[in-house]
This record gives sequence, C-alpha cells and structure tokens, in this order.
Amino acid sequence: MGQFKKTQVRDAILSSAKALFTEHGYFDTSLSRIAAGAGTSTANVYVYFRSKVEILYEIYEPWLRARIERLANESQDIADPLERLKHVLRTFWRDIPREEGGFGNNIIQAISTVRAGEGYRPTLLGWMEERMGELVRSCMSPAQRELFEDAALGHFLVMAFDGYIVYHHLEPSRPLDEKTLDPLCRILLGRGPLAAAPGGIVTKKSAVAKQSVKARARRSA
Repeated sequence: MGQFKKTQVRDAILSSAKALFTEHGYFDTSLSRIAAGAGTSTANVYVYFRSKVEILYEIYEPWLRARIERLANESQDIADPLERLKHVLRTFWRDIPREEGGFGNNIIQAISTVRAGEGYRPTLLGWMEERMGELVRSCMSPAQRELFEDAALGHFLVMAFDGYIVYHHLEPSRPLDEKTLDPLCRILLGRGPLAAAPGGIVTKKSAVAKQSVKARARRSA
C-alpha cells in the first residue's frame, strides 16, 4: 500500500508540473506551485526529485524518445529517399517543436540557466544526435553516407532543432517551409546543381570556374 501511494504522489507531481510548464513555461513555474498542484509540500517534492529541471526531463525525455522512434517507423514506409528525408526533417524541425503546445521550449529555457549537478541529462542530447544522424544517413546513398559518418551531422541536426523550437515560440506562424527544406535535402543527398561534383557539394568558386571553362569552349568552337 505504501509503494502505491509513493507512485501516486510522484505521478501527481509530474502531472502538476506538466500542466504548469505548458501553461506558464519553465521560468515562471516554481517548485512550490508544482507541489500545490500535486496536493503535497515543496519538501515532499524533494523526496522524489532533486530539482525542477529533473522533473522537466522526467516528463520530456520519454515523450521525445518515443516521438523520434515513431518518426523512424513512419519513415520506413517512404520508398523515395528524397521524400523520406523531407519527412524526417520536416517532422523533426517543424512538427515536433510545435507539438504538446510547444512544450520543447521549456527545455531550452531550462538548459540556458542550469548548472552542473542540477539534473541536466546530457544522455538525451547524445542519443538524439546519434539517432537523428542515423535516420538522415539512412536516406543517403553509400557514397553520400561516407561524407557524414562522424558525429557532426547529428550535432547540426539537433542544434537546428533547438533553434526551430525557439523560433516556433517567437514566430509560430512561420514554421520551416518547403523552399528551405527541399534544396537542403537535395544537397544532403548529393542531388541538384549544388551537388554536381562526384561524391559531394561543389563550392561556388568551383562552379564559377566550370562555367568559365564552358564559356571558353563555346568561344573557341
């Protein structure tokens, strides 16, 4: 019976915190308000959680991991690599930042002020970088995949994700658009005029040089 009550109180704390984070944001939600919403004391909250940021991760991390795995499963049904990559990035950069009432902005607020030992979980960041890197590379040809084997791709994807969370909070009416998404996906897949060189993206300088060669060839013909 005692164990059931412990689980019940813990769940009440998480439920109260989620409602408050969603309505007021991380900054404007205090532990005392969380405790009041859970029908317990602030001191009792510390029996279950070390800090407010630990409570936030306890809510956000399982949801985000499950959401990304759902995205991975969805993407398997899309045969065309370009469309699959668009779906992956569109979901990650546009849809997820606005889901759950833009709840991800709470994480941005939290990690902008958190100090070591206060409940920050670097394991979530590492997992996201690895998992999203895998999803994007799975859309690529073997040659393109070799160009993005290191962790830099995953880091870029997650940093952009954080930026889109902030941007959704500030400008929710202007999400990631197809004019941005389509050329970026083509570049990552090694397609289109910016990816004319074998195995990768050509620079502007090399593209200009190539045009000059063609122009000289036409003049001499």
